[in-house]
Amino acid sequence: MLTLRSGVEESRLVKTFDALFTELSAKVAAGDPASGTVAAVERGVHAIGKKVVEEAAEAWMAAEHEGPDRAAEEISQLLYQAQVLMLATGLRLEDVYRHL
Repeated sequence: MLTLRSGVEESRLVKTFDALFTELSAKVAAGDPASGTVAAVERGVHAIGKKVVEEAAEAWMAAEHEGPDRAAEEISQLLYQAQVLMLATGLRLEDVYRHL
């Protein structure tokens, strides 16, 4: 386990929001044709937006009916899709953090 500055412990296998964004940004910049993230960005904002809405609904339903572990899984997918949308629109983490 690692202890972060915030005092939260995390496994070495766990990604942070920032680390995931860095990883996805590199995949998109490299244009890796085998990457699902690159393919999603190439499909465009409309298709990604539909996935964001889908994942948001699934996160809600999991939280409502399936318990914390399933909710966490669906929320992780929602965060991933939100980052893909950020990449497709040219947003950086700082652009979003400015509004938190």
